[in-house]
Amino acid sequence: MEWIDDAIVLSARSHGETSAIASVLSCEYGRYAGLVRGGTGKRMRGILQPGNRTRARWWARLPEHLGTLQCELTAPHAARAFDDRRGLSGLSAACTMADVVLPEREPQRAVFDALARFLDLLEEDRWPEELVRWELVLLREIGFGLDLGRCAATGRSDQLIYVSPKTGRAVSKDAGEPYRRSLLALPPFLSPGGGAASARDVADGLRLTGYFLEKHALAPLARQSPAARQRLYDMLASEAESQGD
Repeated sequence: MEWIDDAIVLSARSHGETSAIASVLSCEYGRYAGLVRGGTGKRMRGILQPGNRTRARWWARLPEHLGTLQCELTAPHAARAFDDRRGLSGLSAACTMADVVLPEREPQRAVFDALARFLDLLEEDRWPEELVRWELVLLREIGFGLDLGRCAATGRSDQLIYVSPKTGRAVSKDAGEPYRRSLLALPPFLSPGGGAASARDVADGLRLTGYFLEKHALAPLARQSPAARQRLYDMLASEAESQGD
């Protein structure tokens, strides 16, 4: 039992005196945990930071074993976000969510590609939008995709500004008006046609994906939304208020 692949570090914790147990999301093989010998050493601690992209090798004698993991750093995303509180919260939120929600040892190529794209954009202003899009991919790949392309009531694809919290389907302005207090906001950048996103739009997007992640993925596991994600949402909501969005 062995594979070598590109992988993103999701988490790492100490194990014994010098080792660590790390969880990575592999491009072709999905989420795997493994024992990293010397993982608490200075060099390996830097590599095993959540968000870092690595070239990983995993092997075990039998499939049911934890396995041994080796990682070589290829992109130090964690170091690049270290001095950016918002970016570090976004990185931590994404990695923690993937680590909690994704089933182990099941291929998740679409999730990997979307997470890698988000991490590559961390130094650009539009990364919060990409985080929302990544969470939409995550929902879809675990079986709870949202239908944001057409109104659930009319079938039309224009004036989509709401999402039903029951069905996860988009609702148009006119059809949703009588129920607007119970519907979730659909930010314009997620509707057909897309466009740039304001701080309010991103906050609304995180509220939207967060609602369904908590409902379908976290609640069944008796888990709460990662603290880093809540901090990020609070920061973006505060920015939206200060900007008058």
